Order: sequence, then C-alpha cells, then structure tokens
Amino acid sequence: MSTRQVEYVDFTATEETREYRLRVRQGADIHHVTVAIPNEAFLSGRVRYQDAPDICFLKIQQELAAGEEGALPAPALEMTDQELEEYRISHAPKTPRRRS
Repeated sequence: MSTRQVEYVDFTATEETREYRLRVRQGADIHHVTVAIPNEAFLSGRVRYQDAPDICFLKIQQELAAGEEGALPAPALEMTDQELEEYRISHAPKTPRRRS
C-alpha cells in the first residue's frame, strides 16, 4: 500500500463553525476532507485558534487508523465536544514536580 500524507490546506469561517480543509494524498490520489469546529469552542476558550490545524490533523489520522486499510475518511467531519475535551486534557501543560 502507498504512503498516506495529510496536509493542511486552509480554513473558512462560517457563522457557526470554522471549517478546516486538509488534503489526504495516497499515491497519486488526492482526497479533500473538511473538519468543522464550532465557533463556540473557540469563543469559550476550550480550543485555541493556533491548535485547530493540529486538532484536525489528529482527527483525520484517527479516522485513517480506524478505517479499513486503504479506506479514506468521509469528506466532511465534525469535532465533538468529547474529542475537543480529550485534546485539551492530553495537551495541557504538565505541572512541574517539586524537588525535595
């Protein structure tokens, strides 16, 4: 099987979401995927704007890993509140340990 590459393309802001467009390359084939993140997640501080491309990249990587070999993700995906919370927790700064 050929290697898959995921590349960030751009984003579009709508009234309800920010839609991030990424490109999945598999050999000579190109597949576009749009991942939507609700604006409310940004406005409430649950998601930082600079983290959004990484969040979307990880979402597509998970979709690729969960699918059958060679399967591509759906062309439109939405981030759930649970997925955003999991990302926030896994990327929270570590508390420094106190030295005795």
